[in-house]
Order: sequence, then C-alpha cells, then structure tokens
Amino acid sequence: MTRPPSILFRALACLLYGFLYLPIGVVVLHSFNAARRGGPWAGFTLEYYRTLLESPEKLSAVQNTLTLAIASTALSTLLGTMLGYGLSRHSLPGKRLFAWLLYLPVMIPDIVAAVAMLICFSAVRDRLGLLELGLPTMIIAHVTFQIPFVAIVIRSRLAGLDPAMEEAAHDLGADGWQAFRHVTLPLMAPGILAAAALSFTLSIDDFVVSFFTAGPGSTTLPILIYSSVKRGITPEINALSTLIVLASVAGTLLAVRFQRREPA
Repeated sequence: MTRPPSILFRALACLLYGFLYLPIGVVVLHSFNAARRGGPWAGFTLEYYRTLLESPEKLSAVQNTLTLAIASTALSTLLGTMLGYGLSRHSLPGKRLFAWLLYLPVMIPDIVAAVAMLICFSAVRDRLGLLELGLPTMIIAHVTFQIPFVAIVIRSRLAGLDPAMEEAAHDLGADGWQAFRHVTLPLMAPGILAAAALSFTLSIDDFVVSFFTAGPGSTTLPILIYSSVKRGITPEINALSTLIVLASVAGTLLAVRFQRREPA
C-alpha cells in the first residue's frame, strides 16, 4: 500500500506549480483588467479582446499565424509519418545512424537552426533568384523542425503495434497497400493526430525561427507581441498572449489524448 505524500512534499509541489503557472495566470488575469497599464484591478472587461477583432494589423497576424501553422502541420505530418513508418517497418542502409540523426534537430538550439535556415534561404535567393523571405520560407522552416517531432511520435506509436497483424493481413490475401490502408493506418491514426496536434502547437508559439525567416507582410502573433512589447506591455498584449496560451494548451491536450489512445 502506497503511503500518502507528506506535508512537505505537497508544499514543495504547490510551490513548483505556482512558480510554473502563476506568471501565466497573471497574464491571463490582466487581459481582463480594465486598467490600461496593468495596474491595480479596475474591473472586469472584454474590451481588449474586442479591440483585437477590430485591428487590421492583429487580424493579419492571426491569419498569417493560422496559415503558417495549418500549412506546416499538414506537410510535416505527411512527411514525418512517411519517415517514421519507413524507419520502423523497413530495412534501410544506415538506418540506425539515420534514426539517431533524427533527434539532432530536436536538440539543436532554435537560434542555431534559425540562422542556418536564413543563410540557406539567402544563398538560394542570391544564386537562383528564388525564395524571397516571407510566408513560403517560414512554412519551409517550420516543416523542417516539425518533421523530427512527427517521426518520433509515429515511431513510438508503431513500436507498440504488433507486426503480426500486418502479416496476418498478407496471409489473408491483402497486398502491401491494402494491409497498410486497412490495418496499419487505422492503428497509426491516434499517433498521426497526436503528431499533428504537437506540430500545430510548436508552430503557433514559435518565435525564433519565424523571426529569422519572415519577410514583409508575414508577421505572426509571436513576432507582433515581441515588437509591441518594446513600446510597453499593454492589455492587448496580455490578450494576445492569452490566446496563444489557449491554442498551445488545446494542441498539447489533444496530442496527449490521441497519443494515449490504445489500439483497438
């Protein structure tokens, strides 16, 4: 029988969670504060959220953010699923080394990856006259760092599936595509959805890579918040931050839910 946690352990847990989530809670709280400069509580208001809906600049940033997140999520989920499936179900030359290298983009600091992508895009633009910085380069950059996350999730999902189920489908007369479509893909679906939710969350709150690969007219919400903070923190910034937090939490919860779903 397990012993209940001690009072000291509970106190330390409360302090830890408070340290992690109290600043976020303050931002969310002040997004509803009627005080203009985040002073003492002056009453509840939704004025700053209404202001966001009436600002062309902020609506454009929302559109760019959603376009970037949806496009990069769709591409990275497709490519990452193919990569994860290939590494899990097929024998390839240098497979072990390639699987190890898959974790390298995950561990590289964002600033290093962002500078590398900027140099790459600049070289292509200077030599071929292609890839002007803007939404297309941001999509390519996001897909680049999202693919490893998708592939890792898919490999983890496939590791829990019994290959004998696919072999049974072949024994019953199914070819490779039929076995994949009717057996493997449905079993992979929770992992694919979890990877897509994770990719969407990573794209929504990314700043560093987006900042280095953005061009005129491709400002996203994190970039807009960064540029606005230089002029001071306003309730509109708190409201924007709250919306990003909600989108990130929703994506994370979906990813965890789908990843924990057991195969039928």
